[in-house]
Amino acid sequence: MAESRAEHLQWCKNRAIMEYDYYPTQAEKQRNGLTSMMSDMSKHPETQSDVVNHLCVMQMMVPMDRAAFVKFINGFN
Repeated sequence: MAESRAEHLQWCKNRAIMEYDYYPTQAEKQRNGLTSMMSDMSKHPETQSDVVNHLCVMQMMVPMDRAAFVKFINGFN
């Protein structure tokens, strides 16, 4: 059975946060977490969106601590 949109979205969020937590430097954390979100969202027909990519790329320019990053990622619905 195919994964639902909600299940896929939660998987994307979890992976983005996991990527953020994995890397040692703030720049790597943010860049890789957001890149993960963009890539994973494109892998399901119901979450593919150019808007997601635009938001994530724009957010790469704004330094975020972990709390802000998690809030941003969890804002996707």
